[in-house]
Amino acid sequence: MAKRIGLNAFNMTAAGHQSSGLWRHPQSQAHRYKDLDYWLELAKTLERGRFDAIFLADVLGPYDVYGDSPAAALSNGMQIPANDPFQYVSAMASVTSRLGFALTASATFEHPYPLARRLSTLDHLTKGRVGWNVVTSYLASASRNFGVAPLAHDDRYELAEEFMTVVYKLWEQSWDDDAVELDRARGVYVNPDKVHPIHHEGRFFNVDGFNMAEPSPQRTPVIFQAGASSRGRQFAAEHGEGLFVNVLNSNLSKVITDDIRTQAEVAGRKRDDVKIFTILTAVVADSDAEAERRYKEYQEYASEEGAMALFGGFSGVNLAKFDKNTPLESADTNAIQTVLNLFTKLDPTRKWTPADIASHMSIGGVEPVLVGSPETVADEIERWVDEGDLDGINLSYAVTPHDIEAFVDTVVPELQKRGRVWKEYAGETLREYIAGPGNSRLSPTHPGSRVARRAR
Repeated sequence: MAKRIGLNAFNMTAAGHQSSGLWRHPQSQAHRYKDLDYWLELAKTLERGRFDAIFLADVLGPYDVYGDSPAAALSNGMQIPANDPFQYVSAMASVTSRLGFALTASATFEHPYPLARRLSTLDHLTKGRVGWNVVTSYLASASRNFGVAPLAHDDRYELAEEFMTVVYKLWEQSWDDDAVELDRARGVYVNPDKVHPIHHEGRFFNVDGFNMAEPSPQRTPVIFQAGASSRGRQFAAEHGEGLFVNVLNSNLSKVITDDIRTQAEVAGRKRDDVKIFTILTAVVADSDAEAERRYKEYQEYASEEGAMALFGGFSGVNLAKFDKNTPLESADTNAIQTVLNLFTKLDPTRKWTPADIASHMSIGGVEPVLVGSPETVADEIERWVDEGDLDGINLSYAVTPHDIEAFVDTVVPELQKRGRVWKEYAGETLREYIAGPGNSRLSPTHPGSRVARRAR
């Protein structure tokens, strides 16, 4: 029996996310990113489509590498203006009962103590439907906004390793399961003997006390990660429960997923402990011809300048300094190394010029765009998942909410008919969607569980 294809919606509380300039399309409601009703409608649509979760990206600085200025990002609405995604979740949870929420927060610029409480709070309020996308923040502009020097690529992961140790201690060690007694007769709300300061002293963090929040339904939120560099894959294989990968074809996907699952085994986990999703954009219509017509219409609104701003932020490479028709060569970067490698190293059959990159990324960003009828798009999703050894997709959009609604109304029923997407949710918590019903807590092989065991 073919495995279930998990569906996540890739979005951002911003005017523009992956498709540059498409906010100008007459059907786009991207400008409503600051309108709570927009997000409530979207959450209900995704739950109707039986999506596992909505995954909210975030950045803490503008994309200012292209042209050594944020002007292109600003004028094209490329991930700026952008709001704090944490503020949206409680409201979306109030109009849904099953949809999960994966939030991006940076281990480089957050502090583990308040972040642990914020995520525990949301896990309580959503009844266990929260995940955390752990990022290490690649933007130099973000470092300047925090008044610190950018850490080297691998050093960011060293900090993140200690960050994870601290939050695991707060979530998994500091409160016993039965610490909250709520004993009215004895006048005891929490048994002090069952709450334990973590006394963490490390290279980057000193945290003495215990989590201010009592254990939530999942204790530790589902850990998502998107690291795809050599060091990033190692971190993802050790900590990640849901992993996101960017690839240009399914053959590359298989190479990456094999490596991640092998590294998970090296870290003492099982190969299927990590669920891996690739990012795709879908332009769907009643027929292949109509979908192609629509895609060409989208191209008329796309901004290649905005796409180059996006690439600059992702890769740390200023395309304004290169001849647009000369193939781009590999270079060292302190940003997302894999984004640059996608266009310079990973596919030896293709040479990418800056003009090619801008054209490719203007709709859907780095990821591939599937264009066709519901049957064609479903065929392609199945091919990607099966050939690439994937567990699902992270669905992006060009025009919102049209593309998402079209996918839910036409592609999801087709995938359900084929038995690849569930018709009803199985389980109550987000981790149960990842690990199976009855598995709301971290698996015994996860490093967070090992941290908890060391305390006993």
